[in-house]
Amino acid sequence: MKTQNYQLKPQDIVLLLKLVVDNNPTWNQKPISAALCMSQSEISQAVSRCKFAGLLSPDGKTVMKNNLFDLLQYGIRFIFAQHPGPVVRGIPTSHSADPLRSEIQSDELFVWPYANGTARGHSIAPLYPSVPAAAMKDSALHEILALVDALRVGRSREKDLALIHLKERFDYGKQNH
Repeated sequence: MKTQNYQLKPQDIVLLLKLVVDNNPTWNQKPISAALCMSQSEISQAVSRCKFAGLLSPDGKTVMKNNLFDLLQYGIRFIFAQHPGPVVRGIPTSHSADPLRSEIQSDELFVWPYANGTARGHSIAPLYPSVPAAAMKDSALHEILALVDALRVGRSREKDLALIHLKERFDYGKQNH
């Protein structure tokens, strides 16, 4: 008998962030899979894992925002750890992308490696390989993923600013969905 593996995967976080950005409780898997450049089966499996973890409501439609925020604030840097790598061409992330780019002055740029990128900086592996392509199609998704990367690789000030911006996007504390 095969048992279901309910351990979270990085693509689960990407899905949840997309759902937060879209804020549409009647979402369907097919358009989300296209937007995230993932297969429908990957989305379906991610939904199962997120429901099991208490990050999606039992109907699989509503993000449990307070739970996700807590995971991002306290766990993302440990669960999906990342350190800056060599300088490559890519798409800006962390403090090198909006919204933190205007608040943090740094000569050190961070990018997701991507052949179609226009910036050069230290490579940060995205949460999932399709993240750069999905971010190119959706600026709001790009921003929230960059904020999460600031939590993964940033210094204290960058992390603090990222949390402030994430709280705004999550309407943190106002509700649990």
